[in-house]
Amino acid sequence: MRILVTGGCGYVGSVLIPLLLDDNHEVISVDTQWFGNHLPVNRSLQNLKVDIRNLNEIPLEKVDIVIHLANIANDPAVELNPNLSWEVNVLASQQLADKCMRSGVKKFIFASSGSVYGVKTEPNVTEELPLVPISTYNKTKMVAERIFLSYKDKMKVFCIRPATVCGLSPRMRLDVSVNMLTYQALKNGKITVFGGNQTRPNIHIKDLSNTYRHFISNDNLSSGCYNAGFENISILKIAELVQTEIPSEIIVSESNDPRSYRQDSSKLLGTGFIPKYGIKDAIKEIKYNYMTGDFEDLDNCFTVKWMKKLNLDKN
Repeated sequence: MRILVTGGCGYVGSVLIPLLLDDNHEVISVDTQWFGNHLPVNRSLQNLKVDIRNLNEIPLEKVDIVIHLANIANDPAVELNPNLSWEVNVLASQQLADKCMRSGVKKFIFASSGSVYGVKTEPNVTEELPLVPISTYNKTKMVAERIFLSYKDKMKVFCIRPATVCGLSPRMRLDVSVNMLTYQALKNGKITVFGGNQTRPNIHIKDLSNTYRHFISNDNLSSGCYNAGFENISILKIAELVQTEIPSEIIVSESNDPRSYRQDSSKLLGTGFIPKYGIKDAIKEIKYNYMTGDFEDLDNCFTVKWMKKLNLDKN
C-alpha cells in the first residue's frame, strides 16, 4: 500500500517508518525536520521536508492510508507558542483531513493523546468517558479528534490515544517520563521525582508503532477512538523500576502537576492486538545504548529547549 506519514522524522515516526518499509509498503514522509532526519535511505521511501501547514506541498495522489503524527507535542512545548499549536494541531490538520477525503484516502489514523481525558478518578478510563482537557495541548487534540471523526462517513478514521511513550528511537526524546528518569540515573546517579503518586499510563514505542500497523492491516475495524496504554503505574514506581536496573538515588520533590489517570485499553485488545514490550524493556534498551556509547543526549532530544533554540516560541 501507499502510506503517507506526517511527522515521519519524529520520535515515533523514526521507529514506525522502517517497520512499514519492512512490511513492503511504499511510504511518503512529510516533516519539517526541525528535530533532524534519521530515516533510512530506501527506494520505497519518499522523504519530504515539508510543513503540514503548506497543504499544496503534501502529495496525496494514490495514497491509501495517512498516519497523522505531526503536531506540537506535549504541554510545555505547546505553552511556548499556543498560536503555533492551534495552527498545526487543529487548523492544518483539518485542512489535511479534507484533502485526504477529496483525494480518496481510505484510512486516516490520527495520533491523539491519552491526556484528553484530563484528571480522572475512575479506576478504568475507557473511551466512553467524557473528555475534560485541562491544557491547551489536550484541547487541541480533543478538537482535532472531533474534526477527523466528522469525516468517518467518507473514509475510515481511527483516533489512537497513546499513553506516555517510552523507549529508544533514532530521533530520541529525553523529556518523557521513563526515558527522562532513566537518563537521569545513568548520567547523574540520581533521579528527581516531582510528586510521585500521580498514576500515568505508559506504552513502549514499539508497541505504539505496532498499534498503527495493526490498524493498517485490519480492514474490518470500526472508525472511532482507541486507547493505547498498557502499564498504569505511578511516577515513583517508574523511578523504582529504573533504580532496580541502574543503581541510583531517588529524590522526591513537591509537584504542581495534578494529572493522575489510568487507561483501559480493552477496546484495542479486543481487536486482537497483543502488546509485546514494556517499561522494563525501555529502561534496559536505553541503558545498553548508553553503556555502549551509542547514546546521544543532544539539545534536540529536549523538545522545549530545541524549540526555543529554533525561535519557535515566538508568535
